[in-house]
Amino acid sequence: MKKIFFSTLCAMLALASTSHAETINWARAGDSLTLDPHAQNEGPTHTLAHQIYETLIMRDMTGAQVPNLATDWAPSADNPNVWTFKLREGVTFHDGSEFDSEDVVFSFERAMMPNSDMKELLSSVKEVRANGKYGFEIETNGPNPVLPANLNDIFIMDKGWTEANNTVEVQDFEGGEETHASRNANGTGPYILTERVPDAKTVLEANPNYWGIGTFPLHVTKVNYTPIKNAATRVAALLSGEVDFIQDVPVQDLGRVDGDPNLKVLNAPQNRVIFFGMNVGGDDLVSDNVEGANPLADKRVREAMNIAVNRDAIRQIVMRGQSIPAGVINPPFVNGYTDALDRIPAYDIDKAKSLMAEAGYGDGFTITLNCPNDRYINDEAICQAAVGMFAQIGITVNLDARPKAQHFPLIRNWETDFYLLGWGVPTYDSEYIFNFLVHTKTDQRGSWNGTRYSNSALDAKIVSLGSETNLAARNATIAEIWEEVQDEILYLPIHFQVLNWGMGNRVETLVAPNDRAVFKYMELK
Repeated sequence: MKKIFFSTLCAMLALASTSHAETINWARAGDSLTLDPHAQNEGPTHTLAHQIYETLIMRDMTGAQVPNLATDWAPSADNPNVWTFKLREGVTFHDGSEFDSEDVVFSFERAMMPNSDMKELLSSVKEVRANGKYGFEIETNGPNPVLPANLNDIFIMDKGWTEANNTVEVQDFEGGEETHASRNANGTGPYILTERVPDAKTVLEANPNYWGIGTFPLHVTKVNYTPIKNAATRVAALLSGEVDFIQDVPVQDLGRVDGDPNLKVLNAPQNRVIFFGMNVGGDDLVSDNVEGANPLADKRVREAMNIAVNRDAIRQIVMRGQSIPAGVINPPFVNGYTDALDRIPAYDIDKAKSLMAEAGYGDGFTITLNCPNDRYINDEAICQAAVGMFAQIGITVNLDARPKAQHFPLIRNWETDFYLLGWGVPTYDSEYIFNFLVHTKTDQRGSWNGTRYSNSALDAKIVSLGSETNLAARNATIAEIWEEVQDEILYLPIHFQVLNWGMGNRVETLVAPNDRAVFKYMELK
């Protein structure tokens, strides 16, 4: 067991406090859901985690994969089922304990536990093992040529710290569990957690022993992170100088912020799609007024709903032009996307009404739509607009908008029949979407498949993607899966998000397509 030097933390923080501090006051609509790095696969949660914890490989601000705690990786010359990694030497955790392969093996095994929200990313893994103090191997069930793309968010924890604090098991977030790891952190990253009040304030201070000193700008030495749900309040904080940087400038305030001589707005398309999910697989629905049947199980109803969504009206009115209407839940950044798949269904109320009548629902039905109100750009407003659109074809929608911390468990626990969700693809490959959103829900896959859809033949094709070495054949299988997903109308795509980051003029950064602010890259003038 490695020796843990607890006393070094106080000394490190004292050193940081005496150096010249460049503070960034950062705000966004919602907070990180938890500090347990394996408990929730969610964008803002990972964004905060990337400041504190690190992965073997990460994506830089352009989206390119770059070394992190691993310096090299390659398929094994002896076994096509094995990837080998050379780990970075001389790295320490924030409490002073040494980083090595023991921590990596422990962290990967933890990330594959039942409560982990990261396990789908490692579903092809047969075994992880150390190969010396700074060597690590992943053996998969068959060759997996795209495995490294799945490792960008598998964070490495200190085995000794986690065991000492009785938090080896991943937090059961959906069950409402709180653990030491959900409230505290000990990573190898550029910033040390010094204060945490969920939904109110998080403070990070520079790690003076960070291995990346001299490699990254590291201009930011202190981060004050404040979730500000109310859009007007968030913008007011930026305009007044109380906040230096917000990742989600409301579309209605873009001109106001960009017109301030002390501020600027940077924008870019995001690797994220917003869509509605439906319970298509249940025998009956809980939230509707139809007894003994599931109207969403009828493909004609789903088609009617799909062509009743006026995506261009949402783009123009709700999003003020700051969205790209979508016909598929696969962003253009992602392998498997084609223009043909992304064909926007024609908005046609008359045809939609006819389809509803054919399905036996000419008089419509009532259903509840669950929607987050602090996660995506204008999420609740999108849902409000959709309520009126569905009403035109006889579907009375009761809107239930909640904070994301309450909304997401409804999907994971199958407690919603109709819901809004957004999905980014950090691997830039369609397999990620299929594993989480299309595969039958099991212990290893389908954790976000709130549709209850299950197709064993399609599942087999999805699993095959993790071991197909012929990339042309693999891409052909991806195309076959998308063809079936589109034909079934499993989801109702709405749009691809456009990112608008607002900041003071002294801040220099790229807008990352994954909407991840990584403060070690940020420069301050």
